[in-house]
Amino acid sequence: MGYRRAEEILPIEIIELIQQYVDGTNLYIPRKENHRREWGEGTSYKYELQSRNQSIYRDYLSGMTVYELAENYYLSEKSIQRIIRQKKISDVG
Repeated sequence: MGYRRAEEILPIEIIELIQQYVDGTNLYIPRKENHRREWGEGTSYKYELQSRNQSIYRDYLSGMTVYELAENYYLSEKSIQRIIRQKKISDVG
């Protein structure tokens, strides 16, 4: 996300009105509800994580221990346990 100068976009009247509330402060203006994107939508990272997590779960089902998975995937044992728990829940549901 890049910053744009208010003077480049907004009329001076609106800038002066905003300055009554926040003077010289960085201000985040959220996207409109219908323009919002879900996390990871702009990249393939979300799908890479899903693929990795599926591989972890498959390896777990084939007999690898949580410790071995943590070593293999460079994650903490807690993270591996969380991934396995989430995959078990999604398999049932």
